[in-house]
Amino acid sequence: MENDTFSGVGHGILQQIDGKVLHTFQKSFVQVQNILDQNRVLINEINQNHESKVPDNLNRNVGLIKELNNNIRRVVDLYADLSSSFTKSIDVNSEGDSSGAVKSDGKACHKRNRPT
Repeated sequence: MENDTFSGVGHGILQQIDGKVLHTFQKSFVQVQNILDQNRVLINEINQNHESKVPDNLNRNVGLIKELNNNIRRVVDLYADLSSSFTKSIDVNSEGDSSGAVKSDGKACHKRNRPT
């Protein structure tokens, strides 16, 4: 994975996200990629076992398919957490923005910073 994971994200949004949040996102994306790589190995083994028609291999597929399903659930959960974290970080960052930015819920944020 390249260091510029978020190069496709809009420049304005990217400026609003701090380094800690980016690190968390990158860590989560690495976890997702590792799980997907593991799933590829599982699917290949499941296919080989299925093609072999050997009863022990077919029985082994039951456990492999359960593991695959659990991995898919983990990926879904990681993406849900990422989505929630991203939304929260944008909301928090846009609340302090006096430029009239739009929050992730689509509502304009027109807060003014009062001089102290």
